[in-house]
Amino acid sequence: MTSTVTSEISQNSAPEFPLEPAQAAQKNQLIIIKRDGDLATYQEHKITTAICNAILANEPSAPSHVKQTASVIAEKITKRFKSIYPSGGKVNIEDVQDQVELGLMRESMHKVARSYVLYREHRAQQRKKHSLAQADGQAQSIDQSLAAMFKRMTNACFGLADVNADIVLEAAKKNLYKGITSQEIDTALIMAVRPLIEDEPNYSFVAARILLASLKQEVGDALTLPKIDDQNFYQDAFTASLKQGCEWGLLDSVLIDKSTVDFELSVLAQALKPERDLKFNYLGIQTLYDRYFLHWKKQRIELPQVFFMRVAMGLSVKEPKPTERAIEYYNLLSSFDFMSSTPTLFNSGTRRPQLSSCYLTTVPDDLGGIYDALKDNALLSKWAGGLGNDWTNVRSLGSRINGTNGESQGIVPFLKVTNDTAVAVNQGGKRKGAVCAYLETWHLDLEDFLDLRKNTGDERRRTHDMNSANWIPDLFMKRVFEQGTWTLFSPSDVPDLHDLTGQAFEARYVEYEEKVRSGEITLSKQIPAQELWRKMLSMLFETGHPWITFKDPCNVRSPQQHVGVVHSSNLCTEITLNTNPDEIAVCNLGSINLLNHIHDGELDAQHLQRTVKTAVRMLDNVIDINYYACPQAENSNLKHRPIGLGLMGFQDALYQLKLSYASEEAVYFADSSMELISYFAIQASTDLAAERGAYPSYDGSLWAQGVLPFDSQRLLEEQRGKQYSIFNYEQTLDGRPINIDLANSEILDWSDLRKKVIEQGMRNSNVMAIAPTATISNIVGVSQSIEPNYQNLYVKSNLSGEFTVVNSNLVKALKAEGIWDAAMVNDLKIYNGSLQAIDRVPADIKVLFAQAFEIDSHWLIEAAARRQKWIDQAQSLNLYIEKPSGKHLDSLYKTAWSRGLKTTYYLRSLGATQMETNAASELSQRGVEDEHGEPDEFDLPQANEGPKICSILEPDCEACQ
Repeated sequence: MTSTVTSEISQNSAPEFPLEPAQAAQKNQLIIIKRDGDLATYQEHKITTAICNAILANEPSAPSHVKQTASVIAEKITKRFKSIYPSGGKVNIEDVQDQVELGLMRESMHKVARSYVLYREHRAQQRKKHSLAQADGQAQSIDQSLAAMFKRMTNACFGLADVNADIVLEAAKKNLYKGITSQEIDTALIMAVRPLIEDEPNYSFVAARILLASLKQEVGDALTLPKIDDQNFYQDAFTASLKQGCEWGLLDSVLIDKSTVDFELSVLAQALKPERDLKFNYLGIQTLYDRYFLHWKKQRIELPQVFFMRVAMGLSVKEPKPTERAIEYYNLLSSFDFMSSTPTLFNSGTRRPQLSSCYLTTVPDDLGGIYDALKDNALLSKWAGGLGNDWTNVRSLGSRINGTNGESQGIVPFLKVTNDTAVAVNQGGKRKGAVCAYLETWHLDLEDFLDLRKNTGDERRRTHDMNSANWIPDLFMKRVFEQGTWTLFSPSDVPDLHDLTGQAFEARYVEYEEKVRSGEITLSKQIPAQELWRKMLSMLFETGHPWITFKDPCNVRSPQQHVGVVHSSNLCTEITLNTNPDEIAVCNLGSINLLNHIHDGELDAQHLQRTVKTAVRMLDNVIDINYYACPQAENSNLKHRPIGLGLMGFQDALYQLKLSYASEEAVYFADSSMELISYFAIQASTDLAAERGAYPSYDGSLWAQGVLPFDSQRLLEEQRGKQYSIFNYEQTLDGRPINIDLANSEILDWSDLRKKVIEQGMRNSNVMAIAPTATISNIVGVSQSIEPNYQNLYVKSNLSGEFTVVNSNLVKALKAEGIWDAAMVNDLKIYNGSLQAIDRVPADIKVLFAQAFEIDSHWLIEAAARRQKWIDQAQSLNLYIEKPSGKHLDSLYKTAWSRGLKTTYYLRSLGATQMETNAASELSQRGVEDEHGEPDEFDLPQANEGPKICSILEPDCEACQ
């Protein structure tokens, strides 16, 4: 290699002027760490020149376009570094040269790459000899930084099995430079640790401990608490955080003003348990650090246990004994037995305690009402609420407008404005604003509604940032099964259909169809029900929307049917509450960590009962403490007092019990665990009613009649009729029948609880709902909600960067078999986390650790149907489909309806046409045959891409938790 190449590679990081570390940080750009520890600006053109010279040194007669080739390689290198450091960062010169090597090899310039590798080795040996003769201040400075690194790593690795501090130190020390700060040392260590997580999950805890140490220093600086190693530091930080938070306007002064609320701060400080910080994995603590901890001038002022105590205090401000209750709530949160939803964690104890998770509204059919609804959306979204809008009332395209004698443009133009409002008001900058629009299946604008998320057509009639859901009455599903016709109406012609359910809806709908035939109603459209069903499922598969939700199960089984109608669900399809022009329904969410309640191979009922009792009280407190942006929301929430207690970590619990998700045993566990949660939740709410009084609209409810959620199944059975009985049991999965009956599987004696509810009342109109737990499960470190495991090994990207997620339960099982090694990690990467093609993995482990796309989603539906018996609201149920076909999709959603589910959520598929990018196909006309030679009802686009996963996997997503 020529001296020219030597010069250029050495100079690629040489700045035109020197940079001090502080200046470099302010530049928000890529910075090169030179070998002598100096910093320099990153300059792509010098990398291009160096690559050119490297090529010409080996191939003097290289073609004239060599500079273009070098420029392409350099551009790719820069793009990679910018993806790793989107806000700027420091890159070691060795890393740049590593990428040059890889770039040359990717361009098949193997001879050049080989020479380059040999040259680098030669230069490394020369530098080694030279460094042995040096003993200057720079060496001493680096030695001091190494000592700091060693101390940090020793502490971070203490007590953790199968981690090696030396490996991390060796990788991290190349990022040392002159003037490096302690915080930047921590960053270097974390960057060195993160790639090791895929080999050993315990490195996730190592990275978490390093970040915690850095956080401790940051909090100490922000609160001017110099003695961060003092044993009382945590207690001092707690008191200082509250006082400074109030002084800076971040917290409500009631937390420290004893004349308002008598909190004993010294008692609360002593109740903190700093050792619980060690429960966090890296994703959990990074999520809290990035989005939840209070900060002032970009410095965090909360440690994890201070954060949990602040949330607990905020939920205790109206308790008779606030200090005792705050400690009780703190212990529940910090132990990870239960976690409140994201809005509660964001805002508890603040000056605007908007603690509720989701809001449901009905949009009226007049211009003023529509824009009032849009204003309500903006106000609710501002304070971190997820929105569900019912648009069925609004007249369709072509309907007469009485005031102007013109024709309506229908709902689509208003939905476009709704979409843009959600984008504009992004929940205070903390997470994306989000809304889901619901429309009943008989609305004349339905076909346009189905197309909202397509990427073709008139952009003025597309809503790419808004969710949508079909609100399907039972009569439509019956027409699909019967291959009948379906009629679409404008709500201005059939105004009462919106508020009718069950058999009353069916009778009135048939009357309106007669009016169409007689000519009394002229604005309508008839379409074969199966054809419309096919289009609904095709759009769901292609664009991810609209979701499939069912109107009648939500209403017929609603405890509150005596005071109104459930017109829609919420953003994540788990809330089923009444709405009307005077009431915006509100729900307050939190989730039990089911994994924490598995002890000695079984679910600990006593532990679960304690958790549920405290959790229900916390959720009920939210209603009275909450800040309401709209008076209709306050009116509804105080009148009905609904809460939504859910669960997470279901898949992790199955791992502990050694149960495959695709098994009758798992279905039974879903049934029995939900029965216990339901029993304890209802018990806790009726006990609260005895203490605090029943909710105001209790009289006349199903609760008052002694009809509990389990009992209300019979009401749905009666409304649907025997032909469509939810108790008919014909399901066969994996070649065997499933034998757990929906009607007769209770393990508890409910008779005494029924009597108690009738005598004491209920504190809450609704008590249970299973939300997605998108973010809070990351904080706790368990699987999301009731989800099967997505993949055993994958990289998750979010606002905090890229995180390797490895199934620690699988690693433990493979270690026990003696087969967890580098080859296994590589195999998992090759097969996208799947074990099925890896011969040396035992069959029982393959079954237990099957991934979401390897499980027939009918199993998920069966488990959900058992839970739905016990739940007074609904559950966010995602379905997975590995090899999509119209027949399979049709079967899944028909089964969901037949089993009495109230709602479904995302459909996740592997290898489909790009979601929201490809044009729709005329799927219903193909009539192709499936793999068994039988005609498929309709075809779906062929697989041609990677996994299609909804944004719920992102902590900044629209999920209400």
